[in-house]
Amino acid sequence: MTSTPKSFASQADLEIKRVSFDKLSEHAYAYTAEGDPNTGIVIGDNAVMVIDTQATPAMAQDVIRRIREVTDKPIKYVLLSHYHAVRVLGASAYQTEGCEQIIASQDTFDLITERGEQDKASEIGRFPRLFANVESVPAGLTWPTLTFTGKMTLWMGKLEVQILQLGRGHTKGDTVVWLPQDRVLFSGDLVEFDATPYAGDAYFQDWPHTLDQLAALQPAKLVPGRGAALQTPEQVAAGLAGTRAFVSELYASVKAGAAAGEDLKRVYQRTFERMVKDYGHWVIFAHCMPFDVTRAYDEASGQVDPRIWTAERDVAMWQALEGA
Repeated sequence: MTSTPKSFASQADLEIKRVSFDKLSEHAYAYTAEGDPNTGIVIGDNAVMVIDTQATPAMAQDVIRRIREVTDKPIKYVLLSHYHAVRVLGASAYQTEGCEQIIASQDTFDLITERGEQDKASEIGRFPRLFANVESVPAGLTWPTLTFTGKMTLWMGKLEVQILQLGRGHTKGDTVVWLPQDRVLFSGDLVEFDATPYAGDAYFQDWPHTLDQLAALQPAKLVPGRGAALQTPEQVAAGLAGTRAFVSELYASVKAGAAAGEDLKRVYQRTFERMVKDYGHWVIFAHCMPFDVTRAYDEASGQVDPRIWTAERDVAMWQALEGA
């Protein structure tokens, strides 16, 4: 008796999620949707910043609608926490709302240059629901207009907004936004909550140290890349700890298998079986695991930088690991 192969990635995920728009402080809001990619909003004295754009301009319109319920200030800044298509392709929607700068780390700019086109095709093929009205995406890529390395401070009137690159984890270019006077942190996909970290482009050995850098800020509230906004220090600690545990346990399992000479499929099967008990209820667990284990196997085998995912590579990997 043969098992039925799983649908490729999340092509079978068609359920629309319920959106929440939570006020975290006088200046900070979180746009979340039951484990779908989050967007952060910072409202300064004279302008608004949007952190991660949603996947298409059509989807970004709902973010704009929510913002306009609380402020009529221009959306002058779009901040990209990293280069993934699901985070950046909605940027054009903010042009008519006053956007003057699209900000990203220089590493993110370099990754868009190196692999933006391939990543775009790969992500749209994996998870069509997250790219609703994909025809609204302009041709070409979303390009930052302002880049930084390490740290950039932006003053939105009297509000200090720190834009920080604290280390590699989810990608090489990961960027967080920190509001020191409100003690609110927007982490991008460096932190997830009740949602599985996607680690297909990750640096597993660096990620726990980067989480230490986030924790050192002592945020009172945190907007993760996926999952509900974390609104107490205890919830923030739980989000950091859960992400750390998942990343560390997965890499330890894969590294042990690679060191023992096991092939990728065997390592994948054993790691999946080991982790499904504790993490299988997290959003997109089955979607992420093949990509996560493949990248971890590469890193454990000496492949320092992630290989580029293409639509063709995605399907070949999925068939090799999840095929009957």
